[in-house]
Amino acid sequence: MIGLFLGEKKLPTEILNKLKKKKIKYFIIDLTKNNKFKKDKNSFFISIGKFGKILDLINSKKCKKVLFAGSISKPNISSLKFDLKGIYYMPRVIKASKLGDAAILKELINILAEHKIKVIKLNFFNPELTLKKGNYSFLKPSKYEILEIKKGIKYLNKLNAYNHTQGIILRNGKIAAIETSKGTKKMLQKLKKTKILNGMLIKYPKKKQDLRADLPTIGLDTLKDCKKINLKGIVLKSNENIILDKNKCISFANKNNMFIAVK
Repeated sequence: MIGLFLGEKKLPTEILNKLKKKKIKYFIIDLTKNNKFKKDKNSFFISIGKFGKILDLINSKKCKKVLFAGSISKPNISSLKFDLKGIYYMPRVIKASKLGDAAILKELINILAEHKIKVIKLNFFNPELTLKKGNYSFLKPSKYEILEIKKGIKYLNKLNAYNHTQGIILRNGKIAAIETSKGTKKMLQKLKKTKILNGMLIKYPKKKQDLRADLPTIGLDTLKDCKKINLKGIVLKSNENIILDKNKCISFANKNNMFIAVK
């Protein structure tokens, strides 16, 4: 039995479909805003403020392993309803929320660990959603672009552990744009009017990012947004980026003379 803490976006559905296909027993703690998984008989819509109820549910299922997937928004403390354990743990979650969504997840993982509940990596059941080192498109980065990629990765590795940046736009050895807490899509949309030529998107995990619950994710929409501002390619990290609709992404890159490189 595996417990699933599921948030927004497409990734949770991918994981859920794989579990159903493999006939693995699961239950869902639905952390979406609008009870996205309400049609699933194994789903429980529980406020993050009722941590006692969450722990009771996990224990009742005799579950020792859980998985986090999807984006989980910062809790609106004023509208939350609490139980006793929620009141006890919420100051820690509030403190973590000031450092960003990744810090919230890390604190939740720490709390679960105190109750001997292990959090497994979110691609544990879906290893096909990550890519190994190599080039996945007909077009490959040039020697000059490889040097630029190294500079970009070095820049990302120097960032603060709780910095929101998982992506940068690199062009001619310079940083043209930096991702904020609003995400990659917003960063790319801001650059629509500038029409960057021959730049690239480097999408990497944050420094000291907890890879059990927060792998950087791209999909077909990311490739399309890159094409709109004439980016030449995307650079990902081996086994540490989720790529949704992988075959469609590779096909799109090939049709539009773009590269997908994994370092």
